[in-house]
Amino acid sequence: MMKLSVLDQAPIARGDTPEQTLENTLELAKWTEKLGYHRYWVAEHHNTNGLASSSPEIMMTRIASVTNKIRVGSGGVLLPQYSPYKIAEDFKTLAAFFPERIDLGVGRSPGGSQLTRSALTDNQNKSLREFPRQLADLQGFLHNSLPKDHEFRLVKAGPRIERVPPIWVLGLSERGATNAAEIGVGFVFGHFINPANGEKVIQTYHKKFQSSVSMDQPKTIVCIFVICAETEDEAEKLALTQDKWLLSVGKGADTKVPSIEEVQRKSFTQEELDIIKKNRERCMIGTPAKIKQKLIYLQDVYQTDEFMLITNIHDFEAKKKSYQLIAEAML
Repeated sequence: MMKLSVLDQAPIARGDTPEQTLENTLELAKWTEKLGYHRYWVAEHHNTNGLASSSPEIMMTRIASVTNKIRVGSGGVLLPQYSPYKIAEDFKTLAAFFPERIDLGVGRSPGGSQLTRSALTDNQNKSLREFPRQLADLQGFLHNSLPKDHEFRLVKAGPRIERVPPIWVLGLSERGATNAAEIGVGFVFGHFINPANGEKVIQTYHKKFQSSVSMDQPKTIVCIFVICAETEDEAEKLALTQDKWLLSVGKGADTKVPSIEEVQRKSFTQEELDIIKKNRERCMIGTPAKIKQKLIYLQDVYQTDEFMLITNIHDFEAKKKSYQLIAEAML
């Protein structure tokens, strides 16, 4: 059995407005729910012209309001910049509105440049090394399980609901896997960012997992770029727009997803072609049969029962079709 889910960074296609991009997010959420996808998560990015997903909690509220059963989550809230107490209250409120449908995914990322991070923290000096402690506090506030000697033990996160959202840690390394395992929460591996050592990272999580008030068994999700079309040629053509976008992002460019025509007019240096080839290791591109074969292979490699798919191409209808073809092949 394999579950399929969606990660949406709300990438803005060249020619679209941020408003249209956010409307597309709502349409894609409703579309993938109909197709049988298990979760729909939205990312958190700041100080960028190319991504509209700067406030996952607000996006989640809107998405959950226009869907009925798909789980809605954050992929993920950038915990080092914020108060664990405030995040716990935000997500308990979401869970009160949408019982049994909310996921709390958190990441250790600084959220952008140092200047951006300073703006997020209001110039407070918050160390990324505090992440494990913040994670423990977040769990404590959610479940009212802070240690008796904790300075905030008497501070309760409301609303005081019985069923709180599960916590998931997003990570790329054994450190991230260990953070998730030792506190007993779910782990999401970012294959779409860097697939290196992924198998070892997942193994570390399983090896070190300790049951907790959040989860009694280890749970994993692997997130990967996927582009699917009816023919190999069409899939490759669509992938050009993601290739160019990833190339620009890698260079630090603040960019929107270009059209196929724009990419086809551009000539690439050999260095750029090498980077594109390397980036393809983060992606699955092809027909439904090919994608199915690769997902089944990676399911065995990662020993996971869930994949989260991210598709950052220019053509929104082709994106919807990609998710449809994969669902029809797998679900």
